[in-house]
Amino acid sequence: MTTGQDGGARSARRTDALLNRERLVAAAYEVFAANGPGASLNEIARRAGVGPGTLYRHFPNRQALLTAVLRERVGVLCARAERLGASGSADEALEQWLEAFLSHARAHQGMGSVLLLDGAGAPDLDCHRPILEAAAGLLGRAQQTGSARADLTAEDLVRLVVGIALSTAGDEDAGQARRLLSLALDAVHGRARGSV
Repeated sequence: MTTGQDGGARSARRTDALLNRERLVAAAYEVFAANGPGASLNEIARRAGVGPGTLYRHFPNRQALLTAVLRERVGVLCARAERLGASGSADEALEQWLEAFLSHARAHQGMGSVLLLDGAGAPDLDCHRPILEAAAGLLGRAQQTGSARADLTAEDLVRLVVGIALSTAGDEDAGQARRLLSLALDAVHGRARGSV
């Protein structure tokens, strides 16, 4: 009987710990997106509804928290690519995902750089490969239907979107970024110049 109670208590603690971790990552995403990678860790803990000690038990330093946020957000972005790829037109799927990727790149400006510069990021964190694979899947489908230029590569698309995100980093209004993406999409679809 005591063993069962101990097991139940351990299970409840694990569940609480997992929920705290999820709340911390969600809060960190919001705070880092609003205030950059140097945002207050105490503010993240407060927004997650936990104390600083709980934050540090899960994430011993800023880099560990940044790594968790990036890993989770890249997972969300790639899962969206899978869903889009399985439904709707190839054009719309590619365009919707590139818009989501642009939002992702703008929201996470500087997080990856902080990890690289500090040298303490997770060596197994590879954001580029899964994003490149997601782009390749959607682009390949659009190319098969003839709606995307055959000479484009997934690397081209990723660089275009990252370039737009970097060039509009200081803009509060995302309108300029969306306009630039629209121009890039004209090139993706091979729309002839002057045909508008």
